[in-house]
Parts: sequence; C-alpha cells; structure tokens
Amino acid sequence: MDSYTCVVCGYVYDPANGDPDNDVAAGTAFADVPEGWLCPACGVGKDQFEKA
Repeated sequence: MDSYTCVVCGYVYDPANGDPDNDVAAGTAFADVPEGWLCPACGVGKDQFEKA
C-alpha cells in the first residue's frame, strides 16, 4: 500500500501504521480512510495529500 504526504505540513500517512488516535486502524489504505478524516498534524482534509 502507498503512503501519502500532506502538502501543507509534510505529515506522512503510512497505511502500515494507520492513525489509531483518530480511529483509523493499522492496515487501512489511504483510499479507505474516511472522507472526514483530517491531517493529525495540521488539520487539512484528505484532498491536501499526495502519493509519496
């Protein structure tokens, strides 16, 4: 699975880790992350991420 990087702050969403602090389980592909999910570092939406 591909990682995605926030173009605003550089946070990297790694599907192997997920985002358990925001209810995204490890092993969750970026495409399967809920649309309402926000970057945990800066708060922007999924549309501000690019494939790493």
